[in-house]
Amino acid sequence: MHILVTNDDGPPSPTSSPYIHSFIRELHKRGHTVSVCLPHTQRSWIGKAHMIGQTVKPLYYRPSATFDPSPSAALRAQGNTYTRPSKNNQEEEWILVDGTPASCAQIGLHHFFQEKGPVDLVVSGPNYGRNTTAVFALSSGTLGGALEAAICRRKSIALSYAFFSRNHDPTIIDGAARHSVRVIEKLYAQWPTDKSIDLYSVNVPLIEGVEERKTLFTDMLQNYWGGNGSCFEEVEGSVGDEDEEEERIRESQEAGTSKDPGPEENGVVVEESRTRYPHRHFKWAPKFTDVHRSVEESPPGNDGWAVKEGFTSVTPMKANFWNAATHLHGGELKLNTSDFKGTQMSMSTLIYRPKQHFYALIAYEDPYVQPLILSALQKIFPPEAYTLLSMPGSAVSGEPVSLSKLVLGNSNSRILQITPYEAIDWEYVASHPETCLVNSYMLRKALIRKHYLSATVEQWIAKRPDSVLKTHVKRSEAFELDYAEFLDDALVEAFDLRASLERNAEAQPTQKTEWWILKPSMSDRGQGIRLFSTMEELQDIFDQWEEDLPDSEDESEDDDNGEREADDAAGGGNTAGITTSHLRHFVAQPYIHPPLLVSGPGSNRKFHIRTYVACFGNLDVYVYKQMLALFAGKPYVAPTTTADSSARDGGDQQIDLEAHLTNTCLQRSVSDGTVQRFWDLPLDEDKKHDVFTQICAVTGEVFEAAARTMLMHFRPLPNAFEIFGLDFLVDTAGTAWLLEVNAFPDFKQTGDELTPLVAGLWEEVLRRATGGFFGGGEGEDGEGDRRQGEGDSDQLVLVRHVDLGR
Repeated sequence: MHILVTNDDGPPSPTSSPYIHSFIRELHKRGHTVSVCLPHTQRSWIGKAHMIGQTVKPLYYRPSATFDPSPSAALRAQGNTYTRPSKNNQEEEWILVDGTPASCAQIGLHHFFQEKGPVDLVVSGPNYGRNTTAVFALSSGTLGGALEAAICRRKSIALSYAFFSRNHDPTIIDGAARHSVRVIEKLYAQWPTDKSIDLYSVNVPLIEGVEERKTLFTDMLQNYWGGNGSCFEEVEGSVGDEDEEEERIRESQEAGTSKDPGPEENGVVVEESRTRYPHRHFKWAPKFTDVHRSVEESPPGNDGWAVKEGFTSVTPMKANFWNAATHLHGGELKLNTSDFKGTQMSMSTLIYRPKQHFYALIAYEDPYVQPLILSALQKIFPPEAYTLLSMPGSAVSGEPVSLSKLVLGNSNSRILQITPYEAIDWEYVASHPETCLVNSYMLRKALIRKHYLSATVEQWIAKRPDSVLKTHVKRSEAFELDYAEFLDDALVEAFDLRASLERNAEAQPTQKTEWWILKPSMSDRGQGIRLFSTMEELQDIFDQWEEDLPDSEDESEDDDNGEREADDAAGGGNTAGITTSHLRHFVAQPYIHPPLLVSGPGSNRKFHIRTYVACFGNLDVYVYKQMLALFAGKPYVAPTTTADSSARDGGDQQIDLEAHLTNTCLQRSVSDGTVQRFWDLPLDEDKKHDVFTQICAVTGEVFEAAARTMLMHFRPLPNAFEIFGLDFLVDTAGTAWLLEVNAFPDFKQTGDELTPLVAGLWEEVLRRATGGFFGGGEGEDGEGDRRQGEGDSDQLVLVRHVDLGR
């Protein structure tokens, strides 16, 4: 390939640039086309700077065939510099410019070497000294050259040699050159195509046998200058030239310290009576003691640690001073053993991480929630405690993501997965109960399917007639129906429903009508909900749906497909407000009338309360105190008098559902105040606290009911947690009625103004879930002597601890 080489140390020199010559010779040996554009002198510690207002002028350097890097050769000419280019096109010639490494990358890419074809890769280096850790990398001219190439949309690698002795052994340097070229070739060959990586920072230790040592993907150690030491030294008069100062700084890097000037060295002349400030000169004299200490004290896994241990570090980066492809960190870059003779190289993969480290696959697929989850993790854990994994490019929507492949086959890695249900690798979850934590239970139909929820409550109440569920969950009539013509047969055992409809049909206009609400069991977001009061009205609903159905004999019932969410059903179309794949299971419940109405923005409008419930392990149930009030789109009117201007066949008036349904996704006339904080409602504080107390009692009871009576359809896992959305409706008597339980609730309905409410929920949930499972957070593990109402904070309230004896 065509490789453009630049650096920040300038042309070959035993004192300032001892590595560039052997590296380029090794590139030639490997058959690469090499172009070279370097600063004409050393430009270390200059970062990605350009010299504005300066005309950059080139010189032309013709290198010698061989190069002696030893300090004793410093005074011997090794290569020649000319002011004009050679007329011999076959002669090797490098470009030297009086600019910065970033300028060299620009000029080399766009103004020279076009006759060699497009540049495939830019290599900046090898640098004379390591560029590990943030302190060195942020000022590095070597990284500056690579970054400039990256923002020119070229693949680039910053290459640095970490020396441990100034005795430049040519054998060790040649070995580092061979190893570096192999690393570069391997990185180029497997460069990601998803633009997740712009450049790599590679640090090679100058030690014997470096080719036999491992090459590790690492992150960059975040470190800082010492808190009480300036990088400049006060001096009197002029300082030495640039090359002298660069050599002195390298000596201090090698030793790990810089000499602190004594008082007698400051030479400060204070003109107290004449000037505000004493007149001083300053010389660049960084002190590396704290920098080296930060490496010594850091946990394994970072670039500084890797080089200290004699490994080559490879840090994937974006051109924005931050790490990329963090799923690679801790893994080994495996080089082909055939590239050198006589060396056996281990092909195993080692993970170097802090003791409490875990991997996190966060791919919630909801742009509203995803940043809130990531922010919560950042607040709970320091950055070195976890590594974010990227969703693999081969992932298929609706199919599990293989966790074993994401963590490079290391079965001991601890993993947090927060993804859609369908992406969870349940086989891996089951086989790694101590190390894998996921954001969903595998089985929870007993709660989230309306006909299952009805059966759960019915069975629980049958054995516990005094249960709070009896007075806070409306009785349900569950039935199955494939075709509208068989409606009468489907309701044979729905005794209460049939009796009510018959009474309504025979009632006089002055008599009270009992209205019912019909819900497809597998729908959500308000799809398919209808109100009816007679058998004729119910029959009309199903007849209308059947007219709108496509001709198909395919069943889309997903009972045998685990817990796939209803809103992912496909292929059935969406007619009359319902996805056709939902047309089989139904529940009918007495309609709650009259509901509690409030004044203010939601004046005379019906509302329901969205309560977020978090479950941990098997099983602790918490209620998030910050609840929402979701209002209907139109003022509430009793269903017997609510009418829509549109009419159906036969002239019958159709109920305007927008006055009755409080799902924000269905409203055509949503106004300000549609979604409010429950605790901000203009209600008596005692009433609001009473409603909250009822909600806590019902929530704890219904989850325990599912866990104890529906073992085949609700099975909490010790290595899982889940957030549910429970909907409650309060009637005028102040009773809170449970309407339904939703998995993966739609957080977007909260709106931008109330985003902090959802952010607080995720922070509380992740603090408890990860703290109890991985350690290092502030959560507990679900065991102990907690009492109802106790939790991590006053916002996440424990409402039930269910001991299932598992």
